[in-house]
Amino acid sequence: MHGHHGTAVEADAHTDTRPWGPMIVALVAQVLVVIDISVVNTAMPTIGHELGLASSDLQWVVTAYLLMSGGILLLGGRIADLVSRRAVFLTGLTLFTVASLFTGFSGSAAELIGGRAAQGAAAALMTPAALSIISTTYTGTQRARGLALWGAIGGLGIAVGVALGGVLTTWTSWEAIFWINVPVGVLAIVGTLHVVAKDPKGPAGLAAFDVPGALVGVGSLGTLMFTLARVESEGWTSVPTAIGLGAAASLMVAFVVLERHAEQPLVHPHTWKISSLVSSTTVMLGITGLLMSVVFLTSIFGQTALGYSALESGLAFLPLAATLVLGTHLAARGSAHLPVRTIAAVGLAVVAGGGLLLSRADTASSYVGGLLPGLCIVGLGAGLVFAAVAGTALNGIPAEHAGMASGFLMTGHEVGAALGVAVLSAIAGNAGTLTAASGVVEAYSRGSVAITAIALAFAALAVVRMPAGKADAAHMHLH
Repeated sequence: MHGHHGTAVEADAHTDTRPWGPMIVALVAQVLVVIDISVVNTAMPTIGHELGLASSDLQWVVTAYLLMSGGILLLGGRIADLVSRRAVFLTGLTLFTVASLFTGFSGSAAELIGGRAAQGAAAALMTPAALSIISTTYTGTQRARGLALWGAIGGLGIAVGVALGGVLTTWTSWEAIFWINVPVGVLAIVGTLHVVAKDPKGPAGLAAFDVPGALVGVGSLGTLMFTLARVESEGWTSVPTAIGLGAAASLMVAFVVLERHAEQPLVHPHTWKISSLVSSTTVMLGITGLLMSVVFLTSIFGQTALGYSALESGLAFLPLAATLVLGTHLAARGSAHLPVRTIAAVGLAVVAGGGLLLSRADTASSYVGGLLPGLCIVGLGAGLVFAAVAGTALNGIPAEHAGMASGFLMTGHEVGAALGVAVLSAIAGNAGTLTAASGVVEAYSRGSVAITAIALAFAALAVVRMPAGKADAAHMHLH
């Protein structure tokens, strides 16, 4: 990784002297992207009521965003490698800001869902470009710190998004959850123009773009996200679910075949041999799915069994956000002494413990006695895992592939978010009902026990598959 900064000695001598500007801009953009995954959750009843939406339309408000961002991330990453990172980042940021403004002005289901889809597509351009700006601009401890913060945002945004959605919807209006992105986006655009250096790459790079691979890859991931989002209403055993999963799998096989023969593949065939990237992406998928499902099930449980308002339900997750930051900090401190896989496995085991505590909650539970300990423990464990994964995923990946690798990792994040909610709402729904106070306790308990079991399975996977080295030791090159 030090090759393009002269010798390793030179790079290390300059380790802490690079300005923080580019990192701050990249992290702010990522905050916007991740918060928008979950910010609509608490606002849904209000939006549905004011715009007169059917429940199937409401689901699309969440799905359209995940579908576009998860479906196009690999593509965005490849574009960021071929054209200029700065240009792709600015394009995504501008599109995201405009789409947020438009979404806030929605008067119908079609406009709202269209706006969310545009936000998702913008996120898919912005995210890999932002992560590759961090991973290629910085070295040494500065890079490690930036990647740990990146990991923290991947989890933190989900918890903060739910709280922010509850606060804004209750105190102002649902439109504010989209409009708040506009001033932040404008500041980030201005900041980027000032602090992120131009990287000299002409549009000629797009001639090397793998169009068939891109179409089939987006089709496969898009079909998967679409199917997962509808599992809650259709059921796992229904014909539409079977057809959807089958189609996604067939397209994925076609994608792998196409990539083998493409001159400039979207995902380099060697990617699957870089165990640090593949294992980190798998664990990223797992931890995002677990965190999303804890947030999803607990906010339903709070509102159904404990009678919380949207605001109370949102604010209930702030302690989780705080312990998540603490977990990230501990992971960053521990990474010098412990192998990354140990930190990730310990974090997942901690999340499993949090799930067990949450499974004991019932209608008589208080917040402090019933939910708070479990939520704090889940947050702490998730912080450890997100930081460990982000720190190791891009190790040894050369600058010209940083965008693709970033897209690969963040696809795990988006697919995990959709998969987690789909799988756990189905498991919970089998035990009871999520909509009535009578069945929600059984449903929540079953869901929380499933979270524990899945967390332990991913902990075992982290031990077996993640690299044994410490955060900066594993170097492997793509050529």
